[in-house]
Amino acid sequence: MVPALRQSHGRSRRRRSHHALTAIRPAICPLSGTAKLHHRVCKESGYVRPGLRIRVPKLKIGVGND
Repeated sequence: MVPALRQSHGRSRRRRSHHALTAIRPAICPLSGTAKLHHRVCKESGYVRPGLRIRVPKLKIGVGND
């Protein structure tokens, strides 16, 4: 099948103008001061959000450098 009317280059490009990727902007962990992604655990301190810290000794998350 063929489209009834062909879309112009400008119309296609205007639609695609919102498809650009944005750069990842990490946050700073308030406990250790290292960069971490939002809604993710800080590997050094185990901090996620106020009142929630996670420790996984097997993966060395939230454990000091002992």
